[in-house]
Amino acid sequence: AQSLFSDAREALDNGLYQKAIQILSAIDSRFPFGPISHQVQLDLLYSYYKTGDSGQGIALADRFLRLNPTHPNIDYVYYIKALIYISTEENLFQDIAGIDRSDRDPTASRDAFKALSTIIDKHPDSKYGADARKRMIGIKSRLAQYELAVAKFYFKREAYVSSANRGRYIVEYYSPSEEVEEALEIMIESYKILGLDELRSNAKQVLALNYPDNPMVVNGD
Repeated sequence: AQSLFSDAREALDNGLYQKAIQILSAIDSRFPFGPISHQVQLDLLYSYYKTGDSGQGIALADRFLRLNPTHPNIDYVYYIKALIYISTEENLFQDIAGIDRSDRDPTASRDAFKALSTIIDKHPDSKYGADARKRMIGIKSRLAQYELAVAKFYFKREAYVSSANRGRYIVEYYSPSEEVEEALEIMIESYKILGLDELRSNAKQVLALNYPDNPMVVNGD
């Protein structure tokens, strides 16, 4: 096992992740309870992340977390698990083409946010904490963009109750974020059409307080 592990580490050091996966998987299968079993699984997890094998990576992370809840490197497992979820959201072609992807399914983002928040909540001294917080801010914006896209969809379809509710959800759960201003605008327009004057007035007050230069505030719409 130790000899194979040395070969696997050499492959990792040289960026040969597929080769490392083959060796590490063999060790994991043949010596599942050996003295280096945990490190083998951690290296295998990293290799799955680097090769983009999200299915195997998430499965291994969940298995490790279930069987080793008090392992000293448990924060690392949550961190790599989050990175795997984030990687499933990336699409280089669409990024280059400038295609708006705000309405795509945010499940992976939510799962990544959950894994990162576990690091912050349960492992406050983790060396991955600072990066986890930074990534959570980006994910929060991503989720807000999704909710805003849905609110716009409902408004366009004249489902004004639903569009107002989505806007309110953004204000309640994703403040502060760039999407809050537009969410308030959708709420105001939806309440206006629905004849809900008190709710419209309340939304306008929030808009005026936080975005005094907004055209709806300046022009008194």
